[in-house]
Amino acid sequence: MSVIKYVDRAHIWDTGSTDGTIEIIENIMKLNENIDFKKLSVNKFDEAKIRDEMLQKDDCDWVIIVDADEVWWDDSIKQVVDTINSSGDNIESIVVPTYNLVGDIFHYQEKKAGRYNLASKVGHYALRAFNRHIPGLTTKGKHGIFGWFDAEGKRIEKRNQSKMIFVEAPYLHATHLRRSDKNQDVYKRSKKLKYEIGDEFPKDFYFPEVFFKDRPKIVTSVWNTPDLKYKFRAFIETPLRKIYRRTLLRFQKHGY
Repeated sequence: MSVIKYVDRAHIWDTGSTDGTIEIIENIMKLNENIDFKKLSVNKFDEAKIRDEMLQKDDCDWVIIVDADEVWWDDSIKQVVDTINSSGDNIESIVVPTYNLVGDIFHYQEKKAGRYNLASKVGHYALRAFNRHIPGLTTKGKHGIFGWFDAEGKRIEKRNQSKMIFVEAPYLHATHLRRSDKNQDVYKRSKKLKYEIGDEFPKDFYFPEVFFKDRPKIVTSVWNTPDLKYKFRAFIETPLRKIYRRTLLRFQKHGY
């Protein structure tokens, strides 16, 4: 919803949601005609196959990747689109920073938790746009270590580094938050959910504009905070996580 007005077409494929996601998408579609929505029934999550099929659905010049748990500021997505429009013929991919939320939308993971090495930076970063004309572009890998590859089997982030640029256009990533009553039924959700006391955003922090727009009744408030059970467990686990990040995590490149 936070990016829909900035793209020519959005492909949204649902992999078997049972928590009201489909109803939310259908409500959004009433307001936007440029959405390709497909319901999938999957017994095993094959992200590479699904994304490859999505890739073949369009003949666009550029693709922007937006997961369902990502929320963009208007200015951030606009910066990415403006970069594509002005420099898209000369670059291959765009990397942006992320705020990985923990506990609620008022807190985010410390910098030490980020291990992605992209555009000469290590931390909370994500490759979120790429040139559709990279030779032999395809997808490989399992969920969590998934990637985009060229005809030679090389990850696109390992290609010509001068054609991968960094844009200061952050977004909020809610992958570590509990998002519905059926969280336990979602593939790998238990691994993603983090019990952690994160860094707090400033009191005057400017949240993404989409949070202040009208929403369907089925969508609950984003301003809720964790219960005491979560806070207690986070209080116990946070010091252990920080020790781990400063010792063993520095040898890890992927995963949750």
